[in-house]
Amino acid sequence: MNAQELIKSLPDYQCKQNLDMINIENIEMDHRLIKENFLFVCIKGYTVDGHQFADAAVENGASVIMAEKELDISVPVVVVPDTSRALAHLANIFYDHSSSKLKVIGVTGTNGKTSVTHIIDEIHQYAKQKTALIGTIQMVMDGEIHPVKNTTPDALFLQKNLHKMVEKGIDVTTMEVSSHALDLGRVHGVDIDIAVFTNLSQDHLDYHQTMENYLYAKSLLFSQLGNTLKHRTPKYAIINQDDEHVAFLKRVTAQPILTYGVQNKSSFQAINVKLMANGVSFIMKTPKGNVPIQSKLMGMFSVYNLLAAAATAYASGIELEIIQNVLNNTSGVKGRFQPVEHKKDFGVIIDYAHTPDSLENVLSTINRFCEGNIYVVVGCGGDRDRRKRPLMAEVACQSADQAYFTSDNPRSESPQAIIDDMVKGLKHDNYQTVLDREEAIKQAIEKANDKDVVLIAGKGHETYQIVGDKVLDFDDEKIATKYLD
Repeated sequence: MNAQELIKSLPDYQCKQNLDMINIENIEMDHRLIKENFLFVCIKGYTVDGHQFADAAVENGASVIMAEKELDISVPVVVVPDTSRALAHLANIFYDHSSSKLKVIGVTGTNGKTSVTHIIDEIHQYAKQKTALIGTIQMVMDGEIHPVKNTTPDALFLQKNLHKMVEKGIDVTTMEVSSHALDLGRVHGVDIDIAVFTNLSQDHLDYHQTMENYLYAKSLLFSQLGNTLKHRTPKYAIINQDDEHVAFLKRVTAQPILTYGVQNKSSFQAINVKLMANGVSFIMKTPKGNVPIQSKLMGMFSVYNLLAAAATAYASGIELEIIQNVLNNTSGVKGRFQPVEHKKDFGVIIDYAHTPDSLENVLSTINRFCEGNIYVVVGCGGDRDRRKRPLMAEVACQSADQAYFTSDNPRSESPQAIIDDMVKGLKHDNYQTVLDREEAIKQAIEKANDKDVVLIAGKGHETYQIVGDKVLDFDDEKIATKYLD
């Protein structure tokens, strides 16, 4: 693409050199990926400033540099006020507005994003549509699996892969959208058709500082749906009617709203809910009549996840019969209330619960069917919100018979210091501290007897543990199986 044609779309830029004769073959923000005739965009990160690598990018073949200040280098420099915002704009143009050629569904909220996106994806697949999924675990494009670094990748990665999805003939893309991504503008330029809100509880306050800021970041997904009500390509907001922030989220969007819930009257409401040891059943009230649901997923949170996916699929034009079939047969997601198969007479469950609210939900679900004792193995991540640590410990001790406080992903922090934060001021005594996570899992399993349940919480699907700057192999399921066998 002609460099001048690409750059002139920016409303505010300065460039002292002529760009008319330069052709841009690709855009990159990592100097190590730069090749001849690439545009290199200098991004200021938390730990690294891309401006420091402009010279290296030129050596690798960059023909144009975009920066937030003048640089003394041998190729044209385009200076803009904000390279991150400009990158999102240019990537959208370079990749030919790919998101507008797909149906894009964005799911945000503290808990449930992964489960909801997977169920939505499953429904569209059952409806014979080609799908793509972008989430915490991975990106899946028509069955092909690709790793991702963040819950919601950066704008360049998104636009590049949305373009690939168009080329592959994908019909619908479902993506998790984190509060960080919304606040940092990673989804700028992505034309989202349906925005879904699961819930809001305390998390990520190390970044957002207050719950008000956290809610505001989440709300951006809905305000950014736009103000225009299009007849041929309608947009929708899908909102949890039982969440205390529902009124605020309704106000921030101009688009049609579908609600879902259990406690309050909703577009999609679950009535006659029965929570069982082998799943949930309920009647799903919809705008087109009642639908009986008998799902293998467990817990009240699963009821909400199923309702959110159903309302989204309905807004996407999927027939209720297809929605019902998938809700009745879905097996859920690895690491989300996942039973570990074994031959003993007690249960072992792995769940990603890493917030006070999600841990309480999971333990509440187990309490409904467990006839024996509940043992929970849980820790807190290092370099993350310290304020939730004592809350996690309080929930564990209140809702379980015995808690084992251990390491999660300590990162650069001392594992002992993290546990000290958890137990500081704790008035309960039904807990042990076991620094080594494998040893904690071993002790909990050895303690369990018939009819008991062991919950291993916090890491879920993760197959690694981050200690310092090392990423070590660690899979809760494999460790549990080792001691169960």
